[in-house]
Amino acid sequence: MPNQSYRSARRFRRMIGSPFLALALLAIFGVLAVVIWQGSERQVQNQVALTVDAEAQALVRELEADFRSHVQALDRMARRRATTPDMPETIWRADAERYLRDFGHYQAIEWIGPDRRIRWVAPMAGNRQVVGFNVAFNEERRQSLLDATRQRRIDYSGIIELRQGGTGLVIYAPIVTADGTDLGFIAGVFRMDGLLEALITPRIREHFRVDVEEHGVIRYPMLPEDAVNTSIARRVPLSIPGLDWSLRVSPTHAWVERHEGRWPWLALIAIAALGILISLLVWLSQMLLRRNATLESTQQALREEIRERESVQQDLARIESTDALTGLANRRFFMEDLDHTLAIADRQYRQVALILLDLDRFQVLNDTLGHQFGDELLIRVADRLNRLSSERVLVAYSSGDEFMLCQQQIDDIDDVIALLGQVKQCFVEPFEIQNQDHAITATMGVAIYPQSGLDADLLLRNADVALYQAKASGRNHYQFYTEGMHAKEVQRLELDKDLNRALSENQFVLHFQPQLDLSTQQVGSVEALVRWQHPTRGLLPPSDFIPLAEESGRIADIGRWVAMAACQQLAAWRDGPLSHLRIAINLSGRELEDSHLVENIERMLRQYQIRPERLEVELTEEIFIENLDHNLDQLKRLSGLGIHLAIDDFGTGYSSLAYLRNFPVDLLKIDRAFITRVTERYDDAIITRAVINLAHNLGIQVAAEGIETQEQLAFLSSHHCDLAQGYFIGRPMPATQLESFLADRTGMATQIDR
Repeated sequence: MPNQSYRSARRFRRMIGSPFLALALLAIFGVLAVVIWQGSERQVQNQVALTVDAEAQALVRELEADFRSHVQALDRMARRRATTPDMPETIWRADAERYLRDFGHYQAIEWIGPDRRIRWVAPMAGNRQVVGFNVAFNEERRQSLLDATRQRRIDYSGIIELRQGGTGLVIYAPIVTADGTDLGFIAGVFRMDGLLEALITPRIREHFRVDVEEHGVIRYPMLPEDAVNTSIARRVPLSIPGLDWSLRVSPTHAWVERHEGRWPWLALIAIAALGILISLLVWLSQMLLRRNATLESTQQALREEIRERESVQQDLARIESTDALTGLANRRFFMEDLDHTLAIADRQYRQVALILLDLDRFQVLNDTLGHQFGDELLIRVADRLNRLSSERVLVAYSSGDEFMLCQQQIDDIDDVIALLGQVKQCFVEPFEIQNQDHAITATMGVAIYPQSGLDADLLLRNADVALYQAKASGRNHYQFYTEGMHAKEVQRLELDKDLNRALSENQFVLHFQPQLDLSTQQVGSVEALVRWQHPTRGLLPPSDFIPLAEESGRIADIGRWVAMAACQQLAAWRDGPLSHLRIAINLSGRELEDSHLVENIERMLRQYQIRPERLEVELTEEIFIENLDHNLDQLKRLSGLGIHLAIDDFGTGYSSLAYLRNFPVDLLKIDRAFITRVTERYDDAIITRAVINLAHNLGIQVAAEGIETQEQLAFLSSHHCDLAQGYFIGRPMPATQLESFLADRTGMATQIDR
């Protein structure tokens, strides 16, 4: 082998020592420079074309998004009209005036009565002649409006001649009450040329010529002829209901020149310079290789000998530190590494966890099925546990059926709980051994440095004591060595172990807090709040176990239980006096990440025959704007089922109002932090009024939480807040108590009316 390598090196030196090599390389780089320059020129032209295409696509998306926001605004106004059919006309006119000011692109906003005639229009100036006009002016329009009312969908007129003059588009939002009563339409009228003139931004006007084509003919030219590059113009269809439009975007010559730059020429110069430099380096290398030929052969032989010795040393070190059967670190290496880890943890004031794992019933299986079975089982277990290895976790095989894990740099006891959960997941699936599946479980003992020991031997002994206690109290779980640990940490560990049992034994219960409708003074909805009926500690509030459930990953299971329990309760109330109630449940961010969330809720609604509008889903403001694209898709699917969507704790998170336009929100819940002193602090009162007005202008209802006094309730009622919730209205209570509470409240209201 050394002789063959030496001969190869000599052939290479002869080749690189050729006097014509430097000249050949220089010629090759010259040709390469020309090819790269031509390729760069084509690439830059393609890049400019792609940039124009991207600008055209972005412009179309902006136009479509702005148009959808207008449609959603009309739909919100119609839905608000449907929920409050008796509201005076002056208020609706004020709403229409606000929409005209806020959006600015409407020609007019109209209310069309059930007889399909225009009842009123805003503004009246320039639009008075359309009052009384029958919008169902032919059979096709009449049938289209009738279908829109029956299906509760938006209707578009297409391009028509406006009675006010010119061409335009009319959007009809049906007003249909909950019982199906037809109250007509809220209609928005747009002039085509005015709408596009307002929507196309000044940046686009400065650098591009934008032509609007309809059926291949320019209908609404937006800019005069300019010095534009028509060779890379892009035509993009515009997806707006009722319109067959395309946008043709052509960049100016100045814009094209700025984006082309000087890269092709720079690439040509750089490649040519690189060719000269490499040719010079090759020539210098030829001189060096001739002088070092003898030295190279000696160094090659020396390197071969060093590699052989290093390979032998690595094999010896691996054999010394690795268990031959499982391939994991052995006990000796583990203890040496643990000593080193504890020394670092002492200097950095960090914690270290030592976990001893013992396979349940291993000895019985080994004696019954043979030692070969036992060896294969140990190998399979080692493979799964080794997946947990990382820079912070070392997995080792001790002896017999015992494994060891060391977790470094622990900040909190929850880090250890998370690792224990991952270890338990390794034993969820059965092990296939000798063509048969065997369900194996494990018991673990845990000791924490420095609470459970200051050196490796003491830590190992205390972990073994914890393992023994875990076996004595049952198998397939874990036990911490608790001597010297704080009582709160011990309690959390016990609660974590009890959470699994709580789900399997149905120890959770729902309490319901009433929400008062301030316009009717009746309770029309309740919020479902989960409680844990612990067998030894009694009734526990969510603050005692929800954070632990979120950290351990069990919050999704609890959320599914809450949704199912709410549907069961709605089914129980279906034929009783509480059949009108809507139940609001809370979703966590982890539940919203579940791709099967919508299917699970839809299945529960079908199973218990619950109408979707009887269920409301609440999410905090922070969860709403995390992972916007995924959350928007999930919430649109929930809203499509007919489920109400509410933002909880509004005002305490990011409060980025842009998402209110895009998310299908039905209710904003003002956080109790603003309500507590709303009658005392001027700032809180201003913010509360602003939130109420903002929500109402967007067609969204408002609820206030944390109401504890009559003065707070009076303030909210006077400023047209929709719903009120708090101890002053009613505390969270079981379903049986809620029924009597609402019966007593109804009786009191009847006596007051008399």
